[in-house]
Amino acid sequence: MTEQERSRYARQLLLPEIDEAGQQKLAAGRVLLIGVGGLGSPAALYLAAAGVGTVGICDFDVVELSNLNRQVLHSTSRLNSPKVQSAAGQLRDLNPEISIITHELFVTDENIQSLIANYDFVLDCTDNFAAKFMINDACTAIGKPFCHAGIMGFCGQLMTWLPGGAAPCLRCVFPIPPKGPQNKAVLGIAAGVTGSLQAMEALKFLLDAGDFLTSTLLSCDVLAGEFLRVKLPAASKHCSACTNK
Repeated sequence: MTEQERSRYARQLLLPEIDEAGQQKLAAGRVLLIGVGGLGSPAALYLAAAGVGTVGICDFDVVELSNLNRQVLHSTSRLNSPKVQSAAGQLRDLNPEISIITHELFVTDENIQSLIANYDFVLDCTDNFAAKFMINDACTAIGKPFCHAGIMGFCGQLMTWLPGGAAPCLRCVFPIPPKGPQNKAVLGIAAGVTGSLQAMEALKFLLDAGDFLTSTLLSCDVLAGEFLRVKLPAASKHCSACTNK
């Protein structure tokens, strides 16, 4: 490590779970965020700040004024800019020593597997049910670890899936995906807490440290100041996505 890197990461290098060996693992890591909005903004900021070597950001939207209560990667000066370009500029300014890869595209069943293939870990930071189940199905199909999250109002929830275990995927937990539009009412802090926890799942995977939110749905209510861990059943033998993966 260079002296500049030692200075930048000085406080986390003091952690025995990280130190220089762990920092090198982070530098070699590749994490993809699908969505750089309410969840993706805090997640991307903390991954970049921690020194994850390659951070991929995928989004097809532009920055709108109504985004700014929760999408802290963006700013008023970048309204109407593509979100990936807005986010990339902020992340490179935060940490110019890492690589930021932009994917300005609409993710579909046809392109998602090629998109996620070259990354170590995927964060589902999307805001609609169809995208979440598409990410789940693609990741389980090729054995790609990922963390799902969702937010509504003052609440957030997340869970992680890793290949080769008995933990359920999103489709095991919700065999019938919800229909209709999602509730768009949300406080930015709920997104900040949940997205930050997603980033932590990615860091734990790269470091091979800590306990993952596998077989667990973690819910938070920032208005009540409460966290709830829900134990999930084993992967369903009838799941159309993750069975035998």
